[in-house]
Amino acid sequence: MKKFFKFVGFASFIGIFYVGFTTYPKLDLISGFSAKSIASGHFIDNRSQEMIEKGDNDIDMIDLAKNKIEEAGKFAVASVYGLKERKAIYREGLGATLINDDFDMSKPYLVPKRTKLNNNLPFPYGNKEPKDTIFANVDYTKLNAAVANAFDKKGELKKRTRSLLVIYKDKIIAEKYDTGFDKNSKILGWSMTKSITSAVFGVLEKQRKFDIDDPAPIKEWQNDERKIITTNDLLHMNSGLEWEEKYDKICDATQMLFQAEDMSRVQLEKPSAFKPNTRWNYSSGTTNLLSGILRKQFKTHQEYLDFWYTDLIDKIGMNSMVIETDMAGNYVGSSYGWATTRDWSKFGLLYLHNGNWNGEQIFNEGWAKYTATPTNRSEGRYGGHFWLNAGGHFPDVPTDMYYCSGFQGQMVAIIPSLDLVIVRMGLKEDPNFDFNGMLRGIVGSL
Repeated sequence: MKKFFKFVGFASFIGIFYVGFTTYPKLDLISGFSAKSIASGHFIDNRSQEMIEKGDNDIDMIDLAKNKIEEAGKFAVASVYGLKERKAIYREGLGATLINDDFDMSKPYLVPKRTKLNNNLPFPYGNKEPKDTIFANVDYTKLNAAVANAFDKKGELKKRTRSLLVIYKDKIIAEKYDTGFDKNSKILGWSMTKSITSAVFGVLEKQRKFDIDDPAPIKEWQNDERKIITTNDLLHMNSGLEWEEKYDKICDATQMLFQAEDMSRVQLEKPSAFKPNTRWNYSSGTTNLLSGILRKQFKTHQEYLDFWYTDLIDKIGMNSMVIETDMAGNYVGSSYGWATTRDWSKFGLLYLHNGNWNGEQIFNEGWAKYTATPTNRSEGRYGGHFWLNAGGHFPDVPTDMYYCSGFQGQMVAIIPSLDLVIVRMGLKEDPNFDFNGMLRGIVGSL
């Protein structure tokens, strides 16, 4: 019997040691994710700590974190069992930034200059309420049923859709929000922000200030095989650089988002694994590298901060949008764009109209085609920082659909053949949420 208890005790010790050994390195990422999520959700969208913890932070392991909001100092802290405390600070105009112990909170900082549309026009070209429009070819019974089916029934947490907006011929034909959300709620787009970053390059291209086919302007690459990588390769996620993006483990992507001071340098410092344009590999590091390249196109940091808004975001009336920065002042173009559902739809409409916004050409008409053209080795799934349906990933949806896509099922879908934009924001993604079914129901109502 004593031997039995010794064995059980030893086995328990090994079990505890193993759990500690495998979990402890993750604590920094857990508390980092939690602190950042709490600070952003609370200070950007005025959500309560409880709402964020039950919604955004209701993820395995992340829910282990204990959080605290400091209203006066505008920051949030999180830790796991009292270990690995992390802090995220909020700064108006820059959103929330996860910081380390070396970050100087007293140091002055620049913020982007913003302008707001004031043209007295209804949505989408102004900020007044949209005009009611009834289309004879829309089966509204089918449409409303498809929209309602995308949401959970009372008491369920299966689909977890927060908002769904359908725009046909520039008019809202369906709009629904979950409890606690409405047309003014700012929602994190996660990787949909990548498509915003791509669009900024489209604007620069139209202004003849940048050529994406030139080798990427990175001095650190000029003396090795990386010197032949073009910005076009980066926009297509086809650079051949090493990168691992798996959110269920410690990897390049999670370490960048929750530990790096300068996110623009993480992918920059990776070696080549393949020749450019021979291996497609999705990489958030690549997008933040692109954000760093954008920063170097301007003489001052202020110009970089302003340009994204003055020449793109605010120009199309996405006035609710906030793109958050890292500790080094770079926009986290891979992941941290917030906006209302209606403002996310404006971005989709800009592409639906090939860069034309109410008569003004924001980027060249060909940029939308470039964006929606499949990149090499992606099997028709990816273009210029947009996802595609060219390969029929969604079998019941037109193959000309292309879309912004973000963690937990954020989507801005553009279907040119149907003059349609669909925005879905939520907390579940494929295969747990049936995107093909949702899209099939909406498309089938036209």
